Amino acid sequence: MTSTFEVVAEPARREILDILIHGPRAVGELVAKTGLSQPNTSRHLRILREAGLVESQVAGQHRLYRLRGEGFAELAHWLTPYVLLWQGRIEALERHLDRAE
Repeated sequence: MTSTFEVVAEPARREILDILIHGPRAVGELVAKTGLSQPNTSRHLRILREAGLVESQVAGQHRLYRLRGEGFAELAHWLTPYVLLWQGRIEALERHLDRAE
């Protein structure tokens, strides 16, 4: 089984995720926005779906893809210590600047 990290390591899949963060999109819209072929876009969507990062639903004649927040838990868990590190540094900088005034 492929890890979430391996799935998002692919630039085309990250681009699809970046588009989907703004809301559900049909495959045709993703093809137009990414410049990838329809088969290649569908392949990346299948991989993202299998990894639990996106889900699809049928809407009329289209299949819409949307992000699954739960799918990003592994990434969020891994990133948390780094976010806390930067938050601490930003807070220290703010305190330093406040004292400098």
